[in-house]
Amino acid sequence: MSDEVSVTRDIAAPAEQVWVMVADVTRMGEWSPESEGATWLGGATGAVPGARFRGANRNGKKQWNTLCTVVDADPGQRFAFRVTVGGLKVAQWAYALDPTPTGCRVTETWTDQRGQLVKSLGKPVSGVGDRAAHNRQTMERTLAQLAAAAESSAGSA
Repeated sequence: MSDEVSVTRDIAAPAEQVWVMVADVTRMGEWSPESEGATWLGGATGAVPGARFRGANRNGKKQWNTLCTVVDADPGQRFAFRVTVGGLKVAQWAYALDPTPTGCRVTETWTDQRGQLVKSLGKPVSGVGDRAAHNRQTMERTLAQLAAAAESSAGSA
């Protein structure tokens, strides 16, 4: 059975605006403490199912890249992508957005899809032994920083 971690936060900005922010993977480094951003691949320029991107990640002095494929891109509602390294499954990340009277509720979910080989390489590559606990902490920070950015731009719109 795979591990799954979800973190939810209310954001005082419209779901459509927040979706545009999370679906622009080139900006993920602005809110995620582990992601340094991403580059669209193969002519892709945005979030549509099947689009691929290379994610750049860092934890302290450890750096690694991932290959990601968008699996859901429903504007204002859901954005999700699969992560692989060297052709091996790593995870699926998803952002579900639900409108609220004051903006939206965002739920970020990480689903571990690693087999034993990839799990055994996790700590040497990323410096993280307990990936589920680590991701919960970084996801809370990600959503806090996403909220600050979204609420700041929603207030100035």
